[in-house]
Amino acid sequence: MKIWGVLNITPDSFSDGGKYELTDLAADHAGKMLEDGADIIDIGGESTRPGAGIISADEEIKRVVPVIKEIRENFPGVIISIDTYKAKTAEAALDAGAEIVNDISAAADPDMIPLVAERKCRYCLSHNPSAVFDCSTGLIKNLNDRQKNVSIQSVSEGLSAKADELMTAGIAHENIILDPGIGFGMDTNECLSLIKHVAALKRAGFPVLLGVSRKSVIGNSLGLPVDERLEGTLALTAYAFMQGIDYVRVHDVKENYRVIKMLEAVMAEHTLV
Repeated sequence: MKIWGVLNITPDSFSDGGKYELTDLAADHAGKMLEDGADIIDIGGESTRPGAGIISADEEIKRVVPVIKEIRENFPGVIISIDTYKAKTAEAALDAGAEIVNDISAAADPDMIPLVAERKCRYCLSHNPSAVFDCSTGLIKNLNDRQKNVSIQSVSEGLSAKADELMTAGIAHENIILDPGIGFGMDTNECLSLIKHVAALKRAGFPVLLGVSRKSVIGNSLGLPVDERLEGTLALTAYAFMQGIDYVRVHDVKENYRVIKMLEAVMAEHTLV
């Protein structure tokens, strides 16, 4: 299992808004996450929590591109993901040194799929059927609207159909990663059920990313605020590992890395003398 370390370049993210707005602070935090065991740095310039303000692609680019360039310069071998649903932002980020596009809108922007196909980069496809892109404004709508009939079957079928669309457009099978989109338009019970059955997504033949770090499914299950959800996150990381999930997206890299390494040690073959 590999770790995506979350780096939010936003003033209003639900868990760490405003901490890493300055380029040097963001780059330093990226370095710390790499030191702690992150395999990929996932950089986002717009909060997608319910009620967050929507920003233009130009503003998003102003936030993320200097950070990507700084990280790329300081850590040449790092793998960088850009967390955006806007093709214009994704293009600028790829030009600056990002290698993966993490799109929580299920390719709502009509320019996203052609861009990814042209650049031959990896693409994380999230399940989010409610998301609609407004071409007149370049902004997303309905990102957190209530989904209907959420189940592992509906999510799996939706992701598989969209993955087929991506491949028909020229995106290579090996460049597609699936994400069930935990929390977007779902209630707590639906989130818990998807997590419980997340291994079913592996049947489609793509690697799977689970992003649940500090999310409301943990807060609601345990009755805890954002800053007290580490143990819940670690429990879900351990569960994802045991289900064969390929990636977890987390804020607290060191703690999650240690959980994974301990599980790897237990699961390794040992010869008793």
